Amino acid sequence: MQIKLHTRPLAVAALSLAIAGALVAPQAAHASAFQLKENSAKALGRAFAGSTAAGDDASVIVNNPAAMTMLDGNTFQADVTGINFSTKFHGTSTDAQGRPISGGNGGDAGTTIPVPAFYIASKVSDRVHVGFGLTAPFGFKTEYDSDWKGRYNAIKSDFKSYDATLSASFDVSDSFSLGASFIAQKTTAELTSAINYNSAALGLLQQGVAAGAIPAAAAPTYLRLISTVVPPGSDGVAKIKGDDWAYGWQLGALWKLTAQDRFALNYRSAIKHHLEGTGNFTVPSNVSALLSNPALSSLFQGQPPFTHTNGTAGFETPSVATASFWHQDEKFGLGFDLSWTKWDSFKNLTVNYSNPNQPPTSEVYEWNNSWFASVGGEYYVTDKFTVRGGIAVDTTPTYDDTRSPRVPDSTRKWLAFGAGYKVSERFEINAGYAHIFVNKAHIAGSVSSTQDKLIGENDDKGNLLSLSAKYQF
Repeated sequence: MQIKLHTRPLAVAALSLAIAGALVAPQAAHASAFQLKENSAKALGRAFAGSTAAGDDASVIVNNPAAMTMLDGNTFQADVTGINFSTKFHGTSTDAQGRPISGGNGGDAGTTIPVPAFYIASKVSDRVHVGFGLTAPFGFKTEYDSDWKGRYNAIKSDFKSYDATLSASFDVSDSFSLGASFIAQKTTAELTSAINYNSAALGLLQQGVAAGAIPAAAAPTYLRLISTVVPPGSDGVAKIKGDDWAYGWQLGALWKLTAQDRFALNYRSAIKHHLEGTGNFTVPSNVSALLSNPALSSLFQGQPPFTHTNGTAGFETPSVATASFWHQDEKFGLGFDLSWTKWDSFKNLTVNYSNPNQPPTSEVYEWNNSWFASVGGEYYVTDKFTVRGGIAVDTTPTYDDTRSPRVPDSTRKWLAFGAGYKVSERFEINAGYAHIFVNKAHIAGSVSSTQDKLIGENDDKGNLLSLSAKYQF
């Protein structure tokens, strides 16, 4: 009876830790971390250089509402970008006892996904424009083999944010415009990882001995019992799903410096979410028998661990500031973009559970702010046909010590090409392609909730192909 009274909090904590990793890790995409810039085929062809100052592209509804001043009449535009992302891990993994974990390197955890965008804009008067856009500014998906050596750190990570943006602009003068947007954002997340029940049981034993609840002399006996009842490889799977609606805003400005030169600034606010969802767990028969043993089940008052439960987590999509320049000549255009993303607000992610036997857990990220810089342009071959090109550097907010296999991100370099064709005065089609070269994403020691350590590196690369159609009247 004495052991039960002393070990109850230890048992609750140790068993709960096994699901912490599945609940507290978000994912990444094709700008830094899990940011998505892919909302315009025309801008992609220039590596997004001059993205909000070049004009005549409806994506400015969500990128800088002030630039809607350069849209005439009514505009309908639809874009879709196919993102092909590849990431392959190479390295080693050990459990809390230093023993190698079985399994392969996880295969190619990347995927191919479409990212759509849709825009409507209208010139209400000589000075006022309004617009509406549907986009996906954040998202990522990785999925490793279910039996890979890093399965306790991550298996599947699927994260998406969808924006509905309502924008308006006002021409303060012939050379200066202001714009503002209201953003409604829905974020969804699905995360899975394996549960190392052997390590959870060993952690319970170590905590019991350290607290004096289990005599040190009895530890070898308990260790043999754990090795027999819950041997290495006694795995389960935790699957977490959650979503939330939240709201934000942005402000933009556009200066027509000369008849040929334009400069734009835009600030997009952070959007704070309160994700709510459910957790489901698979438990192997030997662990299920152990948890149902009266000597252990009596430690848990009410709902035992590793059963269906609700959970909540605070999460924030970051604020973004962008400066854009465009020079327009008769036969060519040339632009620059510089964008700053405030990732340092993402310090940790804490999950609270409705099941009292699964106390709050937290995982540290401490990301840094990141920069995206690009230069690019376009050449007007004829009045109808345009070719484009651009290069960019995109720094990562992640770093070796806290990098997770869920977010195997590193600094990226872009090489982009594109073309556009005016089918008529009202109808235009555009295409853009970019290849993304990624530095090796070193993982210095990603530690799971049950102290399984993953060390190695991910080799990443990406390809983007975007198409758009625009109709004006």
